[in-house]
Amino acid sequence: MIILPLVLVLCSGLAHAVWNLFAKQSTDKPVFLWVIYAPATLLLLPTLLTELAAHSFTPFEWLMMGLSLIMQAVYAMLLAFTYKAGDLSQVYPIMRGTPTLLTPVAGVLLLGEALPIWGWAGLCCMLVGFVVMVGRSSRNVDQSSYNKPVWLALCVGLCITAYTLVDKVNLEHLSPLALLDLTCIGFMLGLTPAVLKFDRLKKVVRENKNIIWLGAILSPGSYLLFLFAANIADVSTVAPMREVGIVFGTLLGLFVLKESQGARRLTASVIVVTGIVMIASSSGS
Repeated sequence: MIILPLVLVLCSGLAHAVWNLFAKQSTDKPVFLWVIYAPATLLLLPTLLTELAAHSFTPFEWLMMGLSLIMQAVYAMLLAFTYKAGDLSQVYPIMRGTPTLLTPVAGVLLLGEALPIWGWAGLCCMLVGFVVMVGRSSRNVDQSSYNKPVWLALCVGLCITAYTLVDKVNLEHLSPLALLDLTCIGFMLGLTPAVLKFDRLKKVVRENKNIIWLGAILSPGSYLLFLFAANIADVSTVAPMREVGIVFGTLLGLFVLKESQGARRLTASVIVVTGIVMIASSSGS
């Protein structure tokens, strides 16, 4: 029975990489991201409103929901800036890998948890992958501007780590679908200033009419596929496999967008994924 969940989680990783490819290709990234999130937000809104009306939440629970909105808004803005600044094959592995790198470190430093030697080896492997990914600029390019996309991608990864921790708390008083809509609302709020100029919105819809609906399906769909997989198999088994999306994202950037430094970035992506699998496998030892 492990074949079905693995197929689902591989499709989840591919779907996530594809909608990020669409975001990278778009000429007006904040507006495009706002548009592809709108359908799922509207579709799930009745679920969120029903739960908000049916339950009496404590001030702390309202605070955590508000914090989730803020973190998603910041994440959305950072994501748009990152795709403006860097290549998909450069920033996508860092954005996806950073939360996996930081979560066990936070557990050790803040929660007093223990990490097996195999897990520390995985962390070192990921760090090596990030160093390989960054590389060095050519002599006629300023190193600080060359590294700007890397720093932005790291900030996105930090934001993902933060809202993941917050949403683990929110799942104690909201259903997954209601929480998904809450996060979508926060994401859209962060990008709303970009769509206040109606001409920008019309232009994005006109230029991307063939992929907007596909992006709108793949964006929430990538996570739903993972939830289906996690429902029929252990999360510790399928979660690492989802990060193969890092390799998918790198390949899409190299072969679809024709980005440079292919061998180095693909090698770095494989190293990062290897580190992720090592960390995940150490949790069961």
